[in-house]
Amino acid sequence: MSAPSSPEGGIHGAAVTEQQAEDLVEAICFKTGPPRSVGVEVEWLVHREHVPDHVVGREELEAAHAVVRRLPLTSGLSVEPGGQVELSSRPAPSLGRCVEEVSADLRAVRGALHERGLTLAGMGVDPWNSPRRFLREPRYDAMEACLDRTGTAGRTLMCTSASVQVCLDAGREEPGVMGFARRWWLAHHLGAVLVAAFANSPMAEGRPTGWRSTRQLMWAELDPGRAAGPSLAHDPRRAWVRRVLDAPVMCIRRDGPWEVPDGVSFRQWTRSRSMRPPTRADLDYHISTLFPPVRPRGHLELRMIDAQPGDDGWIVPLAVATALFDDPEAAAQANRAVHPLARRAVGAPPPHNALWRDGARHGLADPELKRAAAVCFAAALDALPRLGANSRIMDAVAAYDDRYVRRGRCPADDVLDRYRDRDTSARRRPE
Repeated sequence: MSAPSSPEGGIHGAAVTEQQAEDLVEAICFKTGPPRSVGVEVEWLVHREHVPDHVVGREELEAAHAVVRRLPLTSGLSVEPGGQVELSSRPAPSLGRCVEEVSADLRAVRGALHERGLTLAGMGVDPWNSPRRFLREPRYDAMEACLDRTGTAGRTLMCTSASVQVCLDAGREEPGVMGFARRWWLAHHLGAVLVAAFANSPMAEGRPTGWRSTRQLMWAELDPGRAAGPSLAHDPRRAWVRRVLDAPVMCIRRDGPWEVPDGVSFRQWTRSRSMRPPTRADLDYHISTLFPPVRPRGHLELRMIDAQPGDDGWIVPLAVATALFDDPEAAAQANRAVHPLARRAVGAPPPHNALWRDGARHGLADPELKRAAAVCFAAALDALPRLGANSRIMDAVAAYDDRYVRRGRCPADDVLDRYRDRDTSARRRPE
């Protein structure tokens, strides 16, 4: 959930008017063309190897981060506000290349942490530890102050959440091709299926929350102006332009503590005579502080997937999403599978409508979501050979399909089963 540090040019530079801001957003949000690249950002909680419910101290985390920062990695490495580690792949020319490069980097990071008794934990929300902020920087001070206005969800997302974020090209728009407008629609409906199929955050602070994806619940509890997608009833470009300019400004960067305005949109900032005028760098930064489940940044960022268990768990959502968007036959099947779900997505944009909330609460125990997931996984498995996927990728997706999708389960169900087993054993233990 990190926002990048000051872009090139910092807070200085020429001011942008309201019209210039609109033109810039419309120009950069969807870079259309045939899908050629795929990327992934994988976040991980950092736990002790054998006692994951014990807090890792600040000094220990700092030392571990210093070690992994010195590793010769292909991916970009960053540290999240709560001490989570994130690897961001380069745009890869194929799914296989993306998996190969990130896997090598993860092996290096895991090895370095293992030597210090630590491990990377793939969970959407830390099931044991309370949110505590590790990074103390003006941007995170401002982010915390802003998000605290709508409750505690923001701190949970900043400090104890982790995800798998899939990045795909926006696509082209021409007859007979599923271009950016149709990919945009698919992302906002298939996204609920991905939430349900990969839900992996049913607990927080040691207790079940009643949701398979507590992380998705937390996003829904944020201010819709910051965390909701735009209306799907309009052209994607214009809808996203309106969302960006009408969204509340999280912070205004300056020397010393950053200003945290209350209820001031970027559009209002461009019109203000009492605030310093915003620059292109301010606009870029503002976009980075918006957290819809699908975020257009030239490409499409699919942000709704919980971090996955196991060393290779992250590969499955990456492979499934890539296949369902980039293989034309699989995309058509996915579109047909999710079309009946659209009636449950009316009334509010994701993640605030019934479809997305049901996916987060019930996972694949929801019969309609289970049916859609079964079709989508079958389509992805058929498509992966056409995308050049190797046996490691296809075996991981097939195993996930057998273990979870066909049974109407998700990783959250395993977490809850283990919790119930421990709880039952504790009640039976003599005093």
